[in-house]
Amino acid sequence: MLTADQVLASQKASVETLFGLTTKAFEGVEKLVELNLTASKAALAEAADTTQAVLAVKDAQELLALQASLFQPLAEKTAAYSRHLYDIASGAGAEFGKAFESQAAEAQKKFLSIVDNAAKNAPAGSETAVAVFKSAVAAGNNALESVQKAVKQASDVAEANFNAVASTAVNAGKTTAKKR
Repeated sequence: MLTADQVLASQKASVETLFGLTTKAFEGVEKLVELNLTASKAALAEAADTTQAVLAVKDAQELLALQASLFQPLAEKTAAYSRHLYDIASGAGAEFGKAFESQAAEAQKKFLSIVDNAAKNAPAGSETAVAVFKSAVAAGNNALESVQKAVKQASDVAEANFNAVASTAVNAGKTTAKKR
């Protein structure tokens, strides 16, 4: 059985984890706000420059050339912004994932300890029932590990797809700018 000190230590660890995750969440929000402020400042400065350039245009040919020169940097900046946004989100998600995995591993150890203690104190003749229960716990742990591996693989595939889409968008912007 768990002692009062073990329960208190568990609660303390849970509170520390909660505050740690809250801090990480706020750090993610800070990074997001910083990214958006930087992007907004850059967009405002670029809008002013573009307005000046459009006002200086003397004919339609010059306007088309200006438009073509603006398209590629826009695609690259959009891809860079999306990449930063993805990095912030995946970084925060990784922190939460690590915390979940460590908490799950700790809970699993405690549960297995309780099961082992119960098995040692089980009445004679209940060995088969204890073995079946332990087998069920092991199967549950294996299923959890399989799900965690599948989530990791899906995350890796999503990141690879995101990188491919961003690269394609930038290359399409370059191709479009060259054609004009």
